[in-house]
Amino acid sequence: MTLRTRVSLPSVESKVSKDFSFPPRCCLLLAIFSICTVHLQAQNTVIVGSGSSIPAPLYNRWAQEYGKRNPKIQLRYVPIGTSEGIKQISHGAGDFGAGEARLTDKERKEGDLIELPAVLIGIAPIYNLPGIPQELRLSGEVLAEIFLGEIKTWNAASIAKLNPDLALPNLRIQVINRPGGKGSNYVFTDFLSKTSPKFRAKIGVTASPSWPVGTPAERSADMVDKVKSEAGTIGFVELQYALKANIPTAAVLNPAGKYVRASAETISAACEAVEAPRWSSFSASLTNASGADSFPIVSFTWIYLRTESSDSARSAALHSLLDWIYSDGQQYAAEEGYSGLPQPLLAAARKRVQELH
Repeated sequence: MTLRTRVSLPSVESKVSKDFSFPPRCCLLLAIFSICTVHLQAQNTVIVGSGSSIPAPLYNRWAQEYGKRNPKIQLRYVPIGTSEGIKQISHGAGDFGAGEARLTDKERKEGDLIELPAVLIGIAPIYNLPGIPQELRLSGEVLAEIFLGEIKTWNAASIAKLNPDLALPNLRIQVINRPGGKGSNYVFTDFLSKTSPKFRAKIGVTASPSWPVGTPAERSADMVDKVKSEAGTIGFVELQYALKANIPTAAVLNPAGKYVRASAETISAACEAVEAPRWSSFSASLTNASGADSFPIVSFTWIYLRTESSDSARSAALHSLLDWIYSDGQQYAAEEGYSGLPQPLLAAARKRVQELH
């Protein structure tokens, strides 16, 4: 039987953006992309990645810009969540994964995987408090107690102590969190576990926390929508989503005793505090970094790669894309609201790519 169905890549990509919350369907879509790649390989190569929704806008931009530079190599990105992205690349589906969780030793060994930083991200606490647009201060300990359900109202003594100049309302806190498998969960719980022994004992560092309270938001964009729609809500989201939605972000206490709000500068400061002067810890945790200017909820968003490939043509295409990402592609990170990697780290990443087979 001859398959005559023609698949339009842009329309499939659009559907993926709407339906990525269903892993079985994502596996099917990845298979469709693979079929498309086979049929189109005489003319061009389609590099397929899958993973976190946090960097999805950036990968979409990279797909557009790299396609202009090299029409014979196309990029398609399927946002299905960090954990599912790791699972897909471990099983040989697609060409790379993406997300904000560090690989475990088991994942590295069994999947023959490595992680390389793509760009820097900041996970910002966002909130909806009428009359308090951009002045709220929070600490890791207070955030932990809010997301554990132990602080229930906005005028609680522990929040008021951090904000003596604010008239906090007697309003019930409505927590919005993320469901399992999300990279933002991993980064947020990593920070809270470093600042709250209670949170570390009850929840720990994980992409799939058992939140005791709260309403889940499937996508990053859903998180913003839920917080904006109801007074008294609090959530956490990657900075560029908050900026585009013009939603308030809290200043967070860092180890230097400073309340710092997420920005390109404070995110980069956290990276430098951890990475300099060696600039070689590709899997380093950047949360709660030292330095007065460091925003404390920072992470790499990683690219997960297999260390070897049996398809030399696809490997060459992927290497070409990665070399561009670690050079000209970084300028688009800033344009999309992310923070590009410092030059020493870019050089180290390019060198590591060249070593892959």
